[in-house]
Amino acid sequence: MGEQNVIEVTEKLVQPILDDMNLELVDTEFVKEGKNWFLRLYVDKEGGVEIEECGQVSEQLSEKLDEEDPITFPYFLEVSSPGAERPLKTKKDFEKHVGHHVHVKLYEHIDGEKELEGELKSFENDTATIEIKVKTRSKDIEVPFDKIAKARLAVSFN
Repeated sequence: MGEQNVIEVTEKLVQPILDDMNLELVDTEFVKEGKNWFLRLYVDKEGGVEIEECGQVSEQLSEKLDEEDPITFPYFLEVSSPGAERPLKTKKDFEKHVGHHVHVKLYEHIDGEKELEGELKSFENDTATIEIKVKTRSKDIEVPFDKIAKARLAVSFN
């Protein structure tokens, strides 16, 4: 089974568990690091996730994965919170994080920039407006959602 299929099966299995616990699935990855494979799920909720909740998700998901058996070789299952730099994947993620500091990588240059970091001022009509600092001035850049390759919350040190 390919990595993408493993992710799809895992997300299908974990969703009812997360719904029961009022948690949101932020991201799933199935990656090889060195000789080991890791199936990582990042879950979150308003106010943050407790370690115990990650443990409960891991236990319940582990049972379901054993039943379905989508991965036929050894791997490590990790369930954690995305932390301060959580990824922003959906339009809803952007809407929920207006006013936050973000880091965005683009598929193509906008205003000569391919990476932006600044405050997410708004997200309307599938367009993010990000205020970036250029030396001593601020500048708003409008970024269509479909031009965003990757985005995450960023920690701001100002």
